[in-house]
Order: sequence, then C-alpha cells, then structure tokens
Amino acid sequence: MKRILLFLATNVAIVLVLSVTMRLLGVEPYLNANGLNLTSLLIFAAVMGFGGSFISLAISKWMAKKTMGVQVIESPNNATERWLLDTVHRYSKEAGIGMPEVGIFDSPEVNAFATGMSKNSSLVAVSSGLLEQMTREEAEAVIGHEVAHIANGDMVTLALIQGVVNTFVMFLSRVIGYFIDKVIFKTESGTGPAFFISMIVAELVLGVLASIIVMWFSRQREFRADSGGARLAGRQNMIAALERLNSLHPAPLPDRMAAFGISGGGASGLKRLFLTHPPLSERIQALRENN
Repeated sequence: MKRILLFLATNVAIVLVLSVTMRLLGVEPYLNANGLNLTSLLIFAAVMGFGGSFISLAISKWMAKKTMGVQVIESPNNATERWLLDTVHRYSKEAGIGMPEVGIFDSPEVNAFATGMSKNSSLVAVSSGLLEQMTREEAEAVIGHEVAHIANGDMVTLALIQGVVNTFVMFLSRVIGYFIDKVIFKTESGTGPAFFISMIVAELVLGVLASIIVMWFSRQREFRADSGGARLAGRQNMIAALERLNSLHPAPLPDRMAAFGISGGGASGLKRLFLTHPPLSERIQALRENN
C-alpha cells in the first residue's frame, strides 16, 4: 500500500513543479491571454497530467529504495536471502516476467511491495518484520501477490489512470476558474485574482473526487493480485497469509496510521471510497469463493 501513497505523492509533487515551470516560462499565461482555447488547454493539461504520472512511474523504484531504505540483495549473505531470491525467481519465471530486483527494508511491520517502470524492470521488497513473523508458506504467498502485481502491469495501468484524471482535473479547474473570472467577476483584460483562486480551489476539490477513481482501481487490483498469489503459492497459503495479517491488526488502526497498514484498514460510508485496499475479510472471502 505504501507504494501507492508514494506514487501518488510523487505524482502530485511533480505536477506542481511542472505547473510552476510552465507558468514561469509563460506557457500557461499565454493560453489565457486572448481567451481560453480549449484545444490548446486540453493538450497542455494532457502533457502536464501524463507527464507527472509517468515521471513518477519512471522514478518509482529509485524513490522506493531511498525513502524506505531498501537494501537490494546483490549476492545472498544467508539462507533467508537465498530463499527470498529463489522464490522471486521461481514465481517470476512462472508469471512470465523478467527477474525483478529483490530487497529487504528494516521495519517491524509485516509489509511488502512491488514497483517499477515495466514488467521487466521492477523491484520486489519485503520488510524484516514479514520475514520474522510469517511462516515460509505465508511469506511465499505475499511474494506471489507482489509478483502478480508486476505481471498484471498494475503500476503502468495506475500511471495511465492517474494521467487521465490529472488531465481532466487540470483542464476542468482552469475552465471553472476562467468562467468565474470572466462571467461572475467580469474581468475584461487577461485574468484576475479570481481565476487563480477559483482554479486552485477547483483543483483541490476535483483532485479529491478524482482520487476516488484511483482508489477504486487500487482496490480491484488487490483482488486480482490475491488471485495471482494464490495461483503461484497456493490458495490456502494465500488465505493463511491474509488471515495472519488480519490477526496482527485485530482492531482498526487509528486514522493517522491506517493509510500505512498493509491491510489497508477498514471503513464504511464515504470513507470507504478512499481506501487503497479492500478490508482483509473481503479479500479472504473472495479467495474462498473462487475455488
């Protein structure tokens, strides 16, 4: 789950940097100088939206290593590292993808993630807590789940979806800002403060709404990765791994911590729309029903 938050945060930061850069270079003001050209604006928004998303994807492996302190296993130093490399290699071969980089990061949490630009240039990392608290069979199921994420092309698909929502958020927020500035505040020459204020507010509101789409996809991809992990490591092992995760967090995590839990936490009502992961109980039930 952390890989999703890291990707989204990086994407937002890059889009902001690109937006500031385009403003300093005079590109965005030029679009508004003589009226709003919707075609030019849509092209501008697409370049910015997809640019931020794919730059985020391109540096995702580097960012994950730096921010989470992943130690990539170049040559195994012990039996655990050898088993980890062999397991990832076996599952990658079965899934038809190139061998990912494999690493361990120091964390007491039971966690793992996969990221990377493509199926053949990826990273699988597991926490020290996972290696200490799970059986080999359970850990292999988690690894299978992460390899399935790579084989399914989830990070690339996420980048495409994020690029689309970025594009429409940027496009619609500027149209709204222009409308409010020209129609309500009746600015006659160029754009006034109302344009920038309303554009920023619209970007924030539309960005929240757009994140619901991204989070929905994130939840669906977890069900698919669970199925992939079950095919690679065995259905009962995948169920056992999810049950172990559930037992480690029997009560919901506090709101400020829920976003960082591998289980994704649980929520109801509107809050459920912003979950990156389905509740573990639903994932376990889905695996049991798909015999």
